[in-house]
Amino acid sequence: MSGTFVGMPGFRPPAHPAFPPPAHPAFPPPDHLAFPAFPDAAREAAGNETLRGNLRHATHTIRAKRAKAVAELPDWAELREAGKRIKDHTLRHLDRYLVQLEESVTAAGGVVHWAADAAEANDIVVRLVRETGETEVVKVKSMATQEIGLNEALQAAGVRAYETDLAELIVQLGKDRPSHILVPAIHRNRGEIRDVFAREMSEWGRPAPDGLTDTPAELAEAARLHLREKFLRAEVGISGANFMVAETGTLVVVESEGNGRMCLTLPETLISVVGIEKIVPTWRDLEVFLQTLPRSSTAERMNPYTSTWTGTTDGDGPGTFHLVLLDNGRTDTLADEVGRQALRCIRCSACLNVCPVYERAGGHAYGSVYPGPIGAILSPQLRGTGSEIDASLPYASSLCGACYDVCPVAIDIPEVLVHLRERVVQGGEAVRGGNKVVLRPTKGHAAERAAMRAARWAFTHPGALRAGQRAASRTRRFHPRTLPGPGRAWSGTRDLPRVPAEPFRDWWRRTNGGKDGVA
Repeated sequence: MSGTFVGMPGFRPPAHPAFPPPAHPAFPPPDHLAFPAFPDAAREAAGNETLRGNLRHATHTIRAKRAKAVAELPDWAELREAGKRIKDHTLRHLDRYLVQLEESVTAAGGVVHWAADAAEANDIVVRLVRETGETEVVKVKSMATQEIGLNEALQAAGVRAYETDLAELIVQLGKDRPSHILVPAIHRNRGEIRDVFAREMSEWGRPAPDGLTDTPAELAEAARLHLREKFLRAEVGISGANFMVAETGTLVVVESEGNGRMCLTLPETLISVVGIEKIVPTWRDLEVFLQTLPRSSTAERMNPYTSTWTGTTDGDGPGTFHLVLLDNGRTDTLADEVGRQALRCIRCSACLNVCPVYERAGGHAYGSVYPGPIGAILSPQLRGTGSEIDASLPYASSLCGACYDVCPVAIDIPEVLVHLRERVVQGGEAVRGGNKVVLRPTKGHAAERAAMRAARWAFTHPGALRAGQRAASRTRRFHPRTLPGPGRAWSGTRDLPRVPAEPFRDWWRRTNGGKDGVA
């Protein structure tokens, strides 16, 4: 590889072409700069009662089923720790495993391409599709291709991409954006889906049946008939991968509908775009994740479809296979000793389903293909904190820790959130000026430091603290419900706590027979 890897100490570029210095801004589509800061987007989303109802029903259902599925395994904690250690080991030696993976894929008849950023990855895929002479491709759900804006790049090149995952199909037909890692259309209810199918399917291919209702069976059948034509016609398939096995060059996709199996086996050409962090060293390592991923995501003991492919085989599956390995900010993330644990993520979405913030705000408020708690720590690292939305994402959390408790690879999301908040404070806050996003020194932190110094003085002077508590209790009826000035940022969505009528010290002295005790 040429160019610079900025990972852990000892992480050095192997000597063959890959990852040249980025020539384009990372992480297109660039319209993420147009997204409002998370508090503004979340405030608007929280006012949508239908959205909140859809999210509440779906997330509560999924997390209840997951808890039951996980409880069946007496060694769940050991599997979780094993997954964490495998991922950490792989990231520490990512340079070696990337080279091993390329050698294995090449030996099996595949072709490996290296993309430093989103623009380069899009250029590679567009060129490969053009070389086939085709103007249509089918896709199995891939967050990496959404991350880089591949559908838009293909459209600009005159190639139409058809999403084949049911939820992704709903999003595409509805001219919408994904709002969940596992269930991209979680923000839609059955009635809305029926309306989208009836209105839009005819523009993309086979129309929805007349008299289509909102029953799940009819909606699924309408999607199956619509997609079957595309599966049988397509000569090019584009996929992501849940895992890549370095020792054999095998890619793995796990899914529930069978659309992935169709995309991976029927086309003549298969192009897979995969983030470099998706490697596991051996098949034995893969076994751990094939236990934890289904239970954490769909609450299943095992997923219905596990598709694996290793290069090409005459007469079986695609005749041409290309693997595009995507960096796009991942080695920068790897260089951060605290933040790099986000690269362990196996995209199970368990953290979204337990997050009280996501449940009320929905996925669109995060301004990224990666929503929820994992998106709040991953997107600002891949894209940087220079935009308004990315500077606000580390604050999109109550730090309750529920996300860490359910993570099957033990990513300490609250720790990374606090770490990224420090980065935002040190770098200033992002503001939009005309068509540019710039950083200006963050306001309010000097006042916050002064308040902390005052609190420290008060807590080390008991007499002053006692007098202040009594004064606060005696004037409690005059206290405002919200803070003035800069304090509105905290109290704009919550009331100030009511000061008790009697300070604890006075209550203790009164009820403890006049003894001071701890007071």
